[in-house]
Amino acid sequence: MITDAVGRTVILSSSKHHRKDRDMFKNNMGGMDRGIRAIVGIILLALYFMGTLTGALGWVALIVGIVMLATAVIGWCPAYVPFGIKTCRTQ
Repeated sequence: MITDAVGRTVILSSSKHHRKDRDMFKNNMGGMDRGIRAIVGIILLALYFMGTLTGALGWVALIVGIVMLATAVIGWCPAYVPFGIKTCRTQ
């Protein structure tokens, strides 16, 4: 038990809860999924930085491109978690 900043006593959770949280951030994307995301992300970023997409559509392309590229690099998609989707091989 520890005390937080307000003075309330906080009980730390058991290790089985920590294991569940850690499993949530395991890779859930396979190689093909990661490759496609990387290519689409790079294309969207290129379209934005070359000035092909401007205005609101340009901002959407920039944000989606960054997210696609980032998820491809780390191999984990937060949108897959609530649905239990995994495109990687099971171990």
